[in-house]
Amino acid sequence: MQVSIHEAKTHLSRLIEKVIAGEEVIISKRNKPVVRLSPLLERGEGSRIGGLKGRPFQMGASFDDAKLNDGLADHFQEPLER
Repeated sequence: MQVSIHEAKTHLSRLIEKVIAGEEVIISKRNKPVVRLSPLLERGEGSRIGGLKGRPFQMGASFDDAKLNDGLADHFQEPLER
């Protein structure tokens, strides 16, 4: 389904319900498609805090490199305590 920006503003709730039901809604400007409405991922389908629990994880060898840390500290204008 394609609708104009004016129609989308007027009937936003109805269009959201259609998207949730699985219908594709495209919003156009001067008959040119510019935006596609899409539902957000369901809870549990995206990333989450603690998502790496139980999975192997390794820090890169340069993670605690003094030169990199000094450079990062320069960005925050704070001396790095050692």
